[in-house]
Amino acid sequence: MSESSTPSRFPNVNSNHRFKSSLLTGEYEKPWLSDPAMKKTRWNNAILCLIFEDDFETLNTDIWTHEVQIDGFGNGAFDWTTTDIRNSYVNSEGLHIVPSLTNETTSITNDEMYSNYTLNLSSDGGDGSCTSDESSSCNITSNPVKGTMIPPVRSARLTTKGTKSIRYGRVEVVAKLPKGDWLWPAIWMLPEDSVYGDWPRSGEIDIMESRGNSRHYPEGGRNYYYGTTHWGPTTTTDAYWRTTGAKKIRRGDYSDKFHTFGMQWTDKYIYFYIDGRVHQILFIGYKKSESLYDLGDFSDMSENQTLLANPWSDSNSTTGNAPFDQPFYLILNVAVGGTNGWFLDDSGNKPWVNDATNAQWTFWSAADKWLPTWGEGDTRGMTVRSVKMWQLGACGSADEL
Repeated sequence: MSESSTPSRFPNVNSNHRFKSSLLTGEYEKPWLSDPAMKKTRWNNAILCLIFEDDFETLNTDIWTHEVQIDGFGNGAFDWTTTDIRNSYVNSEGLHIVPSLTNETTSITNDEMYSNYTLNLSSDGGDGSCTSDESSSCNITSNPVKGTMIPPVRSARLTTKGTKSIRYGRVEVVAKLPKGDWLWPAIWMLPEDSVYGDWPRSGEIDIMESRGNSRHYPEGGRNYYYGTTHWGPTTTTDAYWRTTGAKKIRRGDYSDKFHTFGMQWTDKYIYFYIDGRVHQILFIGYKKSESLYDLGDFSDMSENQTLLANPWSDSNSTTGNAPFDQPFYLILNVAVGGTNGWFLDDSGNKPWVNDATNAQWTFWSAADKWLPTWGEGDTRGMTVRSVKMWQLGACGSADEL
């Protein structure tokens, strides 16, 4: 269609008529900023109560807890999460979660990372910093025969577990993502209690996951981010692929500037959005007539010649949304590498193989390739400017947790 044949969007408008704004001018009161009763927000016919807001002027350790482990948190990640102020700190930009090299931030040498060094973070003979009850999460001895290695990178993982959680509501995190190959930033949620059993039976909500690789990475680098829910009867039947969505940024990438990563959640749906609700990347609706067990077709699956039982059969949900009918808390972290498949084999010149016993070794041996891609200073980390969490329901009501 030619420009001349395109009808005007504003027909019969007098071009000499000057537009006059009806917006208020000058100073006016904003009672919602100071009145707790005004914290509630009506949104999509739902009332939401702001239960937590953090602009990271300081790190509030009454709310945020560091999780310290060395086992990769079930993902085979290559980082050792710490409380070191070089891995997580606050400045005028916000909260920074920044990976660092183990041989540069500890006294552990390259030779010791490979062989004959014991790292003990437990309270039993160690420094007591480990936050896990599992010995394998707190202790490791480097041994080339067994393929064990001291994690070559250190990073941080902070959570609101036990302090701030929601069962339905909204979460918004304003963040700028890291720059560098094999970095894995995430803003996500786990259940306060594993009511339905171990992962993924009790669910996981990923508000944002990305990769620090360049936009040329075949599986999507830092120009992509993903929103996902994980659910299933067993680890091998996780049906996340049915409930995942992605957003590609066409110019630049998510490390260039801050974006708002959001999630809205009720008993009838979960959806993910960026920079406002109109920019949805994924909508997941729940149906009373179709539970997630039905959606996953799990009744036709078996493991070890045993049919998969419904882990959510005892749920009180009337909308089919179990396991997403329990309180979830927030996690912020930057992992490095991993063997769970987030970084696929034979893609993007990945220097390790996921099933190999020496995956960390080959990753570390290729440091001369990936380390130069990491940004300088804070840019190799995720910077979080603010976090907001709303609970569904009026402030002070029984619905508010």
